[in-house]
Amino acid sequence: MTETTDRPASGRAWSRPAQLVLGFAGAVLAGGTGLFLAAVFLHVAPANSVSRQYRDEIDGVVYPEFEQNWKLFAPNPLQQNVSVDARVRTVAPDGTTRTHDWIGLTAQDVAAIRGNPAPSHVEQNLLRRAWDFYDASHNPQDEAAASPRGALAEQYLKRIALQRIGREADGERILEIQFRSTAATVPPPSWSGEAEPPAPRVRELPWWPVADEDYRGLLG
Repeated sequence: MTETTDRPASGRAWSRPAQLVLGFAGAVLAGGTGLFLAAVFLHVAPANSVSRQYRDEIDGVVYPEFEQNWKLFAPNPLQQNVSVDARVRTVAPDGTTRTHDWIGLTAQDVAAIRGNPAPSHVEQNLLRRAWDFYDASHNPQDEAAASPRGALAEQYLKRIALQRIGREADGERILEIQFRSTAATVPPPSWSGEAEPPAPRVRELPWWPVADEDYRGLLG
């Protein structure tokens, strides 16, 4: 006499509605990823009829977090070392204001990268690309916005600094923030016979007001 034992089916059986939901979610994710990659490709590719027709939509996807500084067929290597510093102006409880010393934002990134075998993308590129974004959208003579993305570039740079500095400095509330950059041309090799690079260029931006809205969504 053979004794039979009921055994549960191996694996998990998904219901028809669950399969439809999973399939739809997978299709949405795949489609979104494909559209994002297509936008980045059109951004770095040579200008064409598609990129010109959908320029606003492509810029909306790429800027500011995914902005690229290279082109598909013509990479542009960095020729300058640019360091970015920031300082803040605060107000004490008695109403007196104080201007604080410069904070080396780029120096903080360099310190985090040096000796780290796997530095993060944020430490390597976030501040650097934010400054490049600002530089490309402003006139260095008067710091006026030279493109419609100028205000976005200012807000992006400000929020990166405030994320690191916080709402207070030495216990006093931050009222304003100022940036400066120092651009030093990478010197040529000694055997090249080229002339020595010019002295580093220092660029100070005007003071920008800091409001509670500037901290919206920031960690800490």
